[in-house]
This record gives sequence, structure tokens and C-alpha cells, in this order.
Amino acid sequence: MHNLTKRILISAGEASGDMHAANLVLAVTKIAPNIRFYGMGTDSMQKVGVNTIVNANELSVFGALEIVTKLSKIWRAFRSMKNAIFHDKPDLLILVDYPGFNLRLAKAAKKAGVKVLYFISPKVWAWHQSRVKIIKNCVAMMAVIFPFEVDFYNKWQVPVTFVGNPLLDIVPPKSSLTKINQTFNLEPTCKTIGLFPGSRLSEIKRLLPVMLNAAKILKEHNPNLQFLLSQAPSISATILQPYLQSSSIEIQIVKGQNYNVMHACDAIISASGTATLEIALTETPLVIIYKMSWLEYQIARHLVKIPYVGLCNILANKKIVLELLQNDATAEKIAEEMEKILNNNSYREEMIKNLKNTRKILENDKQEDVAQLVVKCLS
Repeated sequence: MHNLTKRILISAGEASGDMHAANLVLAVTKIAPNIRFYGMGTDSMQKVGVNTIVNANELSVFGALEIVTKLSKIWRAFRSMKNAIFHDKPDLLILVDYPGFNLRLAKAAKKAGVKVLYFISPKVWAWHQSRVKIIKNCVAMMAVIFPFEVDFYNKWQVPVTFVGNPLLDIVPPKSSLTKINQTFNLEPTCKTIGLFPGSRLSEIKRLLPVMLNAAKILKEHNPNLQFLLSQAPSISATILQPYLQSSSIEIQIVKGQNYNVMHACDAIISASGTATLEIALTETPLVIIYKMSWLEYQIARHLVKIPYVGLCNILANKKIVLELLQNDATAEKIAEEMEKILNNNSYREEMIKNLKNTRKILENDKQEDVAQLVVKCLS
């Protein structure tokens, strides 16, 4: 295989998937330099030499209503990727998360006789279990990043390999707080609260106002508190500014330093999503919040099959951090939980102990290197 050029079509539709896809490309080309990657992705994949025939920057969506607004762009992207499958007949199609789009590509690949490896499973164990049938019919190998997913796919008789969680290698150990405090010009004697409102416009609209109101309550109760807001790469400063200008408290926006912000904070208010697992791996106490449209919430209520939305809670199979969802995500309840974390030492220490266990759960010995798995799929 090393003597012949192999072509891998790769599809990642959002920033987090794109980052993991880029790291996978680097790892594969290190052990098999003759492999050529092309496909759909954003900046991270372009930087590692992937020929992006589709730029996924404008495709990030959550929920049915957002999909409708971007339907034409999504359809054009799908058509380009489908054409690549049928016209180029790549040696392998790697799908990374982004299930609504990628499972349709898997069906197209099945028709074209192209082998499919799915890296980072759709959350079919939480909802949309009907999608497992598509996976079983169209995907040659599931490369999963949570240990419990192996049991799930084994029950469905789907070929599955646990490849470890990429965040374990990405989320750095605790840095020197003195250095971080200097970077952000923080007062070391004051406690710091982090705000992680998400990476989608709909999340900013629904979650940032309530986060800012919670911050206002906290500041009124403790004037010495300081606040950092982590700006996602997909969100421009012009989107955030109107919210911050209407807020009466000073909040420092930080872009591109997620992990430093996590380490700098004594507690964090975070939108549900991958960031909550990253925060858990930094062992920083947090509260998880989420709001969606009334219609999307009603749909989700009937489809979701698990009791938690936070990945650290799902992995622990118990509530280790509080989740405030929909009508429960009020400024008052968020502020109350933050004050409990900051002021109740036994509560805080118990949460940190449970968060430390998150890393242990993910450090499963029974794992295979994902790059080696890709090469194996090509042989």
C-alpha cells in the first residue's frame, strides 16, 4: 500500500470535527505519506494539506429551524461530495461526526461501492436510534471515542473499534496560574468566572443574555468577581459586542485560548456540548445550561433516550454537575449554582473529584490507534 497513492475522501462539517479530522490526517500521513486527502472541512483541514473541495465554514447548524435557513448551502455541499464519491471512486470515505449530512453520504458511498469508516459516532445512543440501521448497512467500521459506545454497537452487531478520545491529547494539563493571570491581566486575589455561550449563532442569542444576567447577579453579591468570555472561532466579535454593551458589568472577551480560559477560571457557565467535556478534563467546576426553540425542545424531549445532556454526566452515569435546561436555565438558578460552587468547599471538592474521574473513564487500555485503523481499512 505504501508504494501506491491512495485517495481518501473525508467529510467534517463543524469546527470541532474539523479539528479532530485534521489531527487524524496528520497522523495518517506520518505513517503512510502516499495517501492523499480531499473533501469537506474548514480551516484546520486546509492547514494540514487537505484539498477542500467544499468549505464547511457556513454549514454549522443545530436543530430543524437552522437547517431550513441553510438548506441551499447544505444541498450544494452534499451534491459536490456525492459527485466526488461517484466520479472519483476514492479508496476510502472517512466521515467525522456531523450525522445529518454524513449518514446520507454513507448511503451514497454504499451505492457507489466505496468503503466507509466513521470517526466520532453520531450520538445514536442518545437519540435517533433509527440511524443505527443506516450505519449497519453502509459503514464498514465505527471508530468510536467513548468506551460505552463499543457495547452499544456490539449489541447492534456493527463493526466497532474504540480509538481513544482525542481530547485527552489535546486538553493540556493545568498551566501556571500566575502566567495565565498575567496573560489575561487578572487580579490573582479575585475569583474568576468563565462564560462559554457556544459556537452557534442560535446559542449566542438564547444563552448569552441569560449568562450575562447571571453574571450581573453574581457581581452584585460579590463585587470582586472577574469574568472571562470565551469567543468561539465561528462567532465574530461584532455578534458579541451588542450583548456586552448592554451589560452593566465588565467582561473580557478571549478568542482562541479556550484551555487557558478554562484553567484560569474558578467556575464556568457553559453551553451543553463538547466544551463541557473539555472543561471537565481541566477539572474546573461548572454548570451546564441549554435553551432551544419551543418546537425543537418538544421534539428533543420525545427523541432523547438518556437522562443527561452533559458528556461528563453521561460518562459517569450520574449527575456530577448541574444541568439547567430550557425553562430551568434562568439567571437566578445559574447564579445560585455558581455561588454554591464558589462558597461551599465540600460541594466544590466533591465536584472536582468526580471531574477528575472523567479522564480515568476515557483512559481505557482497550484502544487502537485511529491512524493505524485507517491504514488497515485501506488494505
